[in-house]
Amino acid sequence: MNRRRFLLLTACAALPAMAKAAPEEWQGRAMGADVALRLHGASPAQARGFFAEAARLLAHVESLFSLHRDSDLVRLNRDGRLRFPAAGMVELLALSDRLHRATGGAFDPTVQPLWLARARGGDEAAARALAGWDAVAWSQAEVRLARPGMALTFNGLAQGWAADRLAEAAARHDLTDLLIDAGEIRALGPRGWRVGLADAAGREHRRIRLAGRALATSSPGGTLIGPRGLPHILAPGGGAPLWDTVSVSADSAALADGLSTALCLMPSAAVRAALARLPGCRIELAIPAPGGIPSGKA
Repeated sequence: MNRRRFLLLTACAALPAMAKAAPEEWQGRAMGADVALRLHGASPAQARGFFAEAARLLAHVESLFSLHRDSDLVRLNRDGRLRFPAAGMVELLALSDRLHRATGGAFDPTVQPLWLARARGGDEAAARALAGWDAVAWSQAEVRLARPGMALTFNGLAQGWAADRLAEAAARHDLTDLLIDAGEIRALGPRGWRVGLADAAGREHRRIRLAGRALATSSPGGTLIGPRGLPHILAPGGGAPLWDTVSVSADSAALADGLSTALCLMPSAAVRAALARLPGCRIELAIPAPGGIPSGKA
């Protein structure tokens, strides 16, 4: 579920008065995505303290969930088990389970072997046989993958989870008006921020005011992988994505992150059922894949 997002920041703050004072800004990277923080109404000392904590927090996220370094997730995938997982790992496993159930299995972190097979031009059918959320067991004492060769990816959640942790850090620094862009967007403060929603080609379709909520956009065609140039968002049971672009807002960036991924794979009836199971989540933009509006039973 390694993905690119298409969220365009079209203005700093919703009220014209806010444009008189330049925001404090910081940029970094985490989980393969650029991270940008924009603060209004913060003193230089507040901004420095928050930005320093943000850098430490993002390094911690990488140490847990990166697939490209010696992270906890890499060790779990290599060994098939992880003793005494960090609280963040347990939290994402629990959220993954919630999303898996709400989406009828469309959200499934066990697609990592399938993603690798597609990227390398390998045997997708053999890799698909390794998938299955029911083969993942976890507790505070241990995470275990039941099938040899299984592997997880949290690329469909970790960026949003990082944005949520940054929002908590901002509250500790008494910051009340900021925008967090960690691949998913989290807006804090009553004034709101204007955000443009675009498709995989970068065409903006609408703008919304985001205040006290998070936003994530997924476009399967935004990144094409492997020798055949196929979509990077994968259905564990096979089949092509049904939506070109889906944007979801929610109280949690991690929830918006995971749900926007899963909905790309789901017919309309299943989408409605998932939203009914996840109060507070709503679709802000949905563009069908070529061929018409996806339909079908949940």
